[in-house]
Amino acid sequence: MVAARITVNGEEAPIAPAPAHTTVLDFLRERGLTGTKEGCAEGECGACSILVARPGVDKPTDWVAVNACLVPVAALDGQEVVTSEGLATAGAPGTPPVLHPVQEEMAVRGGSQCGYCTPGFVCSMAAEYYRPDRCAHADAEGGSGAEHGPNGFDLHALSGNLCRCTGYRPIRDAAFAVGTPTDEDPLARRREQAPPAPVATAYVRDDSAFLRKGTLPETLRLLRERPDAVVVAGSTDWGVEVNIRSRRAGCVVAVDRLPELRELRVGSDAIEIGAALTLTEIERRLGGEVPLLAELFPQFASRLIRNGATLGGNLGTGSPIGDSPPALLALEASVVLADADGEREVPLAEYFTGYRQSVRRADELIRSVRIPLPLSPVTAFHKIAKRRFDDISSVAVAFALDVRDGVVRKARIGLGGVAATPIRALATEAALEGRPWTAETVEAVAPVLRDEGTPMDDHRASAAYRSAMLGRSLLKLYTRTTEAVSS
Repeated sequence: MVAARITVNGEEAPIAPAPAHTTVLDFLRERGLTGTKEGCAEGECGACSILVARPGVDKPTDWVAVNACLVPVAALDGQEVVTSEGLATAGAPGTPPVLHPVQEEMAVRGGSQCGYCTPGFVCSMAAEYYRPDRCAHADAEGGSGAEHGPNGFDLHALSGNLCRCTGYRPIRDAAFAVGTPTDEDPLARRREQAPPAPVATAYVRDDSAFLRKGTLPETLRLLRERPDAVVVAGSTDWGVEVNIRSRRAGCVVAVDRLPELRELRVGSDAIEIGAALTLTEIERRLGGEVPLLAELFPQFASRLIRNGATLGGNLGTGSPIGDSPPALLALEASVVLADADGEREVPLAEYFTGYRQSVRRADELIRSVRIPLPLSPVTAFHKIAKRRFDDISSVAVAFALDVRDGVVRKARIGLGGVAATPIRALATEAALEGRPWTAETVEAVAPVLRDEGTPMDDHRASAAYRSAMLGRSLLKLYTRTTEAVSS
């Protein structure tokens, strides 16, 4: 097997002798690429963001920004990375490098002060700069609070980047001032070729191993042999464990590039989403076809996290405050679990068994998530958190209702943050079904929803607050649906 290597700013570099748990951030800094910074070590500040060449949605390759502090460097074996240092191009002999357009705009508009966060902002901005479907909109909002610029720049691309000294206005101005890539731009031209193909990896240092098999059957056989293995895709959860809690694993198995886990199929009776597709890929490939997920995605962490996070990972951790389980519960989704002997399908409502526990065995992988069709027409996702974006839910509520002729024919409600596991609001569903969709019904049923689950007091919210938010969420849904009808 070829020694593990990574291409950084156009030059190949061996990963050895880095320990198996080494992050991309630490690897780059050891090589002198110190533009990549550590701010939080858990994917919340964006000071470490870099660009990775990934399979594209609209072109063969997309330049995707990810948090280098979370990704094991061995996970990028055979892949191609660009750091803030690699964005500039060489000038004439004896002259300094020519700044990249996003670097130039950040400089001339005062978007950098101490400079600590700037390289991360620049990489996230560059990923949006190269987004193939970004285009100018003459009628785009330009006032305070606008999230899309006249150049098509989506400020959500920067939702995972924090600045503590300059303030965001000059950074926003820089983002809205960048133009479009020229034909001579080497990174723009690079999008026309396929990204590096996935490679099998067996990176072993001391007593730790990072392994990536080429196919799903090989991976499942490995998991049967190594039930102690930690399975990672985007590593947005495991990376935090490594950095903040100093967790180490004897064996880490990567599944993020397995073709069998990266399919998305829309059939006549179901939508099947591969467990290793990133949330960004799902969002762009579905194109709003599942409105409840389309409402969920912008509220799920940040773009930097969504560029790595997967549905399989979010369900695999079993967290009661994960944002995707409530929405998937409302959609009546099921998970397809695969092992070396075959597959089984489990309704998500029967998947969770306790705090961070599920029916999935150590030798099983989540291969895909299935959402049955047709979809209920009335949907909403309410996330109650202290920040509008890039925060953990205090309470998450997902609704999927079928209202016909003014009567609730079917109700499915998923809840997060109010019990040891994500749950369905079964009592509320039963109380709604068969009743008219009126203010009187909502007022009568809201107390039922307030009593669902077993909310607790913690640093994010009190049990009383969580219960109150449950009841209010039903009133909010009703108000929104009636306003939509009247308009």
